[in-house]
Formats: sequence, C-alpha cells, structure tokens
Amino acid sequence: MAMQMGTAGDDAGTGRRRRRRRHQPMSEINVTPFVDVMLVLLIIFMVAAPLLTVGVPLELPETQAKPMEGTNEPITISIDAEGRIFMQETEVSAEELIPTLSAIAENGYEERIFVRGDRSADYGTIMRVMGRINAAGYTRLGLVTLEEQE
Repeated sequence: MAMQMGTAGDDAGTGRRRRRRRHQPMSEINVTPFVDVMLVLLIIFMVAAPLLTVGVPLELPETQAKPMEGTNEPITISIDAEGRIFMQETEVSAEELIPTLSAIAENGYEERIFVRGDRSADYGTIMRVMGRINAAGYTRLGLVTLEEQE
C-alpha cells in the first residue's frame, strides 16, 4: 500500500503550502510616505513664503507703530525713490492708478490697500497717490514701514 505522507502545513498532501496567506492584501495603511511628503512640502513653503513679498526694492522707513490685522491679502502700491508708481509689481502711471485699482479690487471700496514709499521718495508724491486713492472712495489705506530697531 502506497500512501502519501503530507506535512502539517500541506493542503491534503498536494505540496501547496499556505500560498493564500502569503498573497493577502495588507490591511494597514502605511502613512510614513504621506508624512514624509507633507514635511517636505511644509519646508518648501516655509522657505518660499518670504520670497512672495512684493518685488519692488525699497528702503522703507522705520516706526514704532503696531502691525495692522487682516485676513485677506491687501493690494500693495509702491513708490520708489524716483517717484515711479507700482501696483503689486507692475509699473503704472498716476492716471492709470485708479482704473487699474478698480479693476483688481475684489472687495470694491472695502479693499485693503497698503502704500509702500521709499525712504528717499518725495513725500508729496506719496501723499498725491494716497489722495487719489482716497478721492476714488477707497478708505482702508495703510502705510507700510519697518519696525524700528532700538
């Protein structure tokens, strides 16, 4: 009498050993790659955020005033030392200032507008720009300065 002897792990002595257990899908989610990607993105945004400020190079005056609070990004108007006017990073003339401002103001006359004037810019030019903006109906104006170093 011939008899096949199987081991304890065989399926009815056919030689197949637990193949089904080896190929079962993993039921746990591996979050390590997700966390790695999120940390890399966090570092990239932390490095890139300071570079996203308005790109017109100015020497801002210093003051002891406290910063203004706000949730949305304001429109920035810059006046350089030569008296040129920039809206965000685009140069505009004094006549084009109000129509351009009206075109990009999402909140209408309630839009926050920051005016950045170079330290050596003509004070009269800065006041004329602020006067035009105010006369057009925009009342939420702010001057941008650096915090005074003691």
